[in-house]
Amino acid sequence: MQPKNLNKKTQRLLRALSRQGLNVTYNNSVYSVRLKNNCSATVAEVLLPDDFPVEAKALKQLANLANVRHPAGGSVCKCHATPDFHPGDSGIAIGSVVQTENMIIPAAIGSDINCGMRLHVADLDVDAFLAKRNQFVELMKGDYFFGTRDVTMSGQAMQALFKNGVYGWLDMMLDSPTGSITKSDLQQLAAETDNIFLNGSMDGNHKLAPDELVPDNGLVRDGGLATIGGGNHFVEVQRVDKVVNSALAYAWGIKEGQIAFMIHSGSRHVGKYIGGMWRDKAKNAWESGVKYPESKIFPLSVNSHPELVTGYLQAVATAANYGFINRLLLAELLRLRLREVYGDVEAPLVYDLPHNITLPVTETENSQFKSKIQNLISKIPYWITRKGACPADNGQAVIIPGSMGDYSYLCVGKGNHKFANSASHGAGRLRSRFDLSRGGAKETEEELGLTGVDCITLREERRIEEAPAAYKPIDSVIDVQVKAGIVDVVARLSPILTFKA
Repeated sequence: MQPKNLNKKTQRLLRALSRQGLNVTYNNSVYSVRLKNNCSATVAEVLLPDDFPVEAKALKQLANLANVRHPAGGSVCKCHATPDFHPGDSGIAIGSVVQTENMIIPAAIGSDINCGMRLHVADLDVDAFLAKRNQFVELMKGDYFFGTRDVTMSGQAMQALFKNGVYGWLDMMLDSPTGSITKSDLQQLAAETDNIFLNGSMDGNHKLAPDELVPDNGLVRDGGLATIGGGNHFVEVQRVDKVVNSALAYAWGIKEGQIAFMIHSGSRHVGKYIGGMWRDKAKNAWESGVKYPESKIFPLSVNSHPELVTGYLQAVATAANYGFINRLLLAELLRLRLREVYGDVEAPLVYDLPHNITLPVTETENSQFKSKIQNLISKIPYWITRKGACPADNGQAVIIPGSMGDYSYLCVGKGNHKFANSASHGAGRLRSRFDLSRGGAKETEEELGLTGVDCITLREERRIEEAPAAYKPIDSVIDVQVKAGIVDVVARLSPILTFKA
């Protein structure tokens, strides 16, 4: 059923999509899309605010993803997209959530494995923070941009990091701390593992990591660890602007007027290394003589290549462990500088969660993921992959940022199975980086939404590419998810300053 008030532009778009081989229908803010030439293809659904544009390229990418099958057995059971839905450069739409049976799709995550969000709060008000803002910023620029950070680790610590994530790394640090971690409160870090999705620890294998990062002896000085990364990644200082759910806010240690800091980063060069390798492996494993899928999305089947499925899932866990530690160290560097400049500031962790990861569909926020992946494959044939989408299990914290000129939101998941227990990971891009880099420099600060934005970066083009005008309005993204019963808002945060690499 199509809405009666569809504007002419959207009507033209739906007709154009039909000509491109897509069946698209609409009902109650949900667009349903399926490939026309395959009646058995899974119908994909996208939740969008009524006033948001429907992007043809993104819909085509989502329909292609929903249609992925493996000739040896394996298919997509469900396919959704969150309201920050937009086209992806790799052929997979950002905001995609796909549930598969007896197969996995390495391209569905891509190379930014365990990109995710982390949020801390501190009992420090804005005036007190701004009074020493310049000193704090200069110290953080050194750590984030100029390499003054010291995250030196032993080879054994790096191996433990890749094998067991935060648990393995903490065990090594408690025994033999190195680098700036010698100044950290390790007991606080240990207590905070309860506030990390899966406790920040998955069943990885250090032998799947880049060789130079996991020597048997000596020290490792990893230039990628504790770095923000490019694109839409950031570290942002914020203010808790409004508390909406006072009971949960109290339980989570959130108070109006507090300073907060939010981190968006992932597994950096490790994810790129693993993601690229396994996309190639999936393509090379395709049965000889069988036509390539038109979408060029190559799955791995449990039936034909169980050893590759096992290897891929363990490789994802390996990169995910690195991503959890990367965000932890970005936060810890900032927390150490807060204490150096502002005194005894505790700055506890609220939550850390991924939005690019593959997990068994039974995975919940409270489970430990202790079972070996090899056993899970035989017992759990269903997997869920989120690409730019957060898990939103019932009662679980969900962190949804806007742009650096807009609000961000701390929410609580409601475990909505209709939308695969998944929420958006942001507002979603409205204009591409190419469009901004090509034409943004000709626009005024006001047109770009940069008036009053405090962006700390060494690259002016990054400031323009990530300008608020590049993003959709976050309030609409949040409102439609609240209405759909995906999340409820706990608190709203407003930006003070943003670090962009």
